[in-house]
Amino acid sequence: MPRATSGTAPAVLLLHGEERFLVEEKARALIAGWKQDLVSDFGYEPLDGGALSAARLQDSILQAPFLDPHHVVWARGVTATRAESLAPAVAEVPSTTRLLITVNGRIGATNRLAKAVIAAGGKVEESPRMRGRALTDWTARRAEELGLTRTIGMQVARVTHADLGVVDSELQKLAAYKASGAKLTPEVVNELLAGAREDEVFKLTDNLLPHPTAQAWTVARNLTRSGYQPTSIAYRIARHLALVLEVRARQDRGESLQNMQNDMSEHSFVVQKAYDAARSVQPDSLEAALRAIREPAVGVATRLGPTSFPSCLAWPARGPAPGRRPSCPWRGGRRRPVPQRRA
Repeated sequence: MPRATSGTAPAVLLLHGEERFLVEEKARALIAGWKQDLVSDFGYEPLDGGALSAARLQDSILQAPFLDPHHVVWARGVTATRAESLAPAVAEVPSTTRLLITVNGRIGATNRLAKAVIAAGGKVEESPRMRGRALTDWTARRAEELGLTRTIGMQVARVTHADLGVVDSELQKLAAYKASGAKLTPEVVNELLAGAREDEVFKLTDNLLPHPTAQAWTVARNLTRSGYQPTSIAYRIARHLALVLEVRARQDRGESLQNMQNDMSEHSFVVQKAYDAARSVQPDSLEAALRAIREPAVGVATRLGPTSFPSCLAWPARGPAPGRRPSCPWRGGRRRPVPQRRA
């Protein structure tokens, strides 16, 4: 029958959503609180949700506590497509059982497992994917919790991939550096962050679209000389070109910049850069450049080193100059063999 614990948390809880980092964080905090009342290891039973059946879950739910005041059950990592099959197991939850179910992904309000949890007196909580301002605000709050400033948090949100797990890892790294007694200057933050050179990649993309400029070579050389691997640069450029292509398609459908920033998972600053670049290029040229940079020939070009790599980056967008020998190791879709260095 429906019931809840005397505390603030219900005895039966279902966590789901696209933001898996928040789901796991909430789950760990709840389990830690429940385990404080246990006096033995027998009172806690974690279950792998990947191959969990309703019968196995029901056995754990109905198990009476041995030495502990209650029995804690955590069905972790249930796939969204199999969630409904576990609904029968939640039909009866004893008052001595604390049940937590975490789902990988989002389930709808009409899902049978969600309905069964509510019918048992429990609660269903969704963690939607954070985008735009919500992601920036969360990052700034987490930075303050770790003893960092909101300015550093906003800087991390701007240059880091829109994944809370990655963002939290970067903030933890900065907090550990600060705890060592070192001073966190803007220059140090840029060096420590894995995505801190994203601005330089943006600058490189800007100088490649719609036509390469002389600045593209300078930016690419600076990236490679600072230790950025050529293959990483090629990957990030391909990712940005794909983003610009997607934004251009949305522009053609009449979507506004605000709608794109609210709907897309990338940071609003990244979407703004892609929006500005998409207005000056044609989709056909974007697709051609994206195909070219993904060709295996780019892998050959990256082995030539930083000196020739900038030319190879711009090659797909510009082609050879009239009457000039191409600076990359392929021409007209055919690759020339790369000379082998003598030992």
